[in-house]
Amino acid sequence: MFTSLVEALNLKEDLLRGIYAYNFEKPSAIQQRAIIPIMRGRDVIAQAQSGTGKTATFSISALQSIDTKIRETQVLVLSPTRELAIQIQTVVLALGDYMNVSCHACIGGTSVGEDIRKLEAGQQVVSGTPGRVFDMIRRRNLRTKDIKRDELTLEGIKQFFVAVEKEDWKFDTLCDLYDTLTITQAVIFCNTRRKVDWLTEKMREANFTVSSMHGEMVQKERDAIMAEFRGGQSRVLITTDVWARGIDVQQVSLVINYDLPTSRENYLHRIGRSGRFGRKGVAINFVTVEDVRILRDIEQYYSTQIDEMPMNVTELT
Repeated sequence: MFTSLVEALNLKEDLLRGIYAYNFEKPSAIQQRAIIPIMRGRDVIAQAQSGTGKTATFSISALQSIDTKIRETQVLVLSPTRELAIQIQTVVLALGDYMNVSCHACIGGTSVGEDIRKLEAGQQVVSGTPGRVFDMIRRRNLRTKDIKRDELTLEGIKQFFVAVEKEDWKFDTLCDLYDTLTITQAVIFCNTRRKVDWLTEKMREANFTVSSMHGEMVQKERDAIMAEFRGGQSRVLITTDVWARGIDVQQVSLVINYDLPTSRENYLHRIGRSGRFGRKGVAINFVTVEDVRILRDIEQYYSTQIDEMPMNVTELT
């Protein structure tokens, strides 16, 4: 029975009624493994055969998170086909029947005017295909302000700076760090593609094993480098800000800003973590005399303190 899983989930009573009315008797393997991580806000990639209840898995998790008093869109589900988007809408409405949840299928090949009318009336869940969903967001009929995003935080990140008198001395400083620190995995950020290529070559000449990635590489090459890094085959990645947004490799314990970012927002994207996972990390910033003002601006903007790196760096990671 669902009973033991349900007790662990502490589901809303009205959602429970919908689940039982849907004639669920026993959770499938994918439901047993995925519902709780999704409800906890984890990023989940789930693969299972057709008919094993994947749709119900994320629908139950989504419905549990909805504030029924708010009529704005709080859950957005994207599907590759119109048929799947409609199927998801059907399951959401059935499971959420006693919650009085609204759900609209926003798909191509249907009336744009009807989409606009439905969305303006307020739909707590939108199940759609990318083209039509993007169109509705662009027209501002689909408002995303109540769809919670994964907030980045500097909490749990130890931040340090290393005063480097001249730009030319950064490389020697990096080599010293590389020898000293016990690195699980590290990302080194540079501000330009040319600097990435130059630093990668210099590190390899000095017999350090590194990989590199930037925006001018073809997508296939970038995907292969990322797969190696995620899989742990490479431990140090030198890159530009192309890597900073939206990519979260759990094993990364150290971020080095070889160059301070040109925008203070990118500082958070480079070193920030999804705080809910409680992961720790270290960020080390190489700072020349010209960079001091930028560093102080970052400190003020994020209300944080970036201390000079202590002499005993072995305890950092």
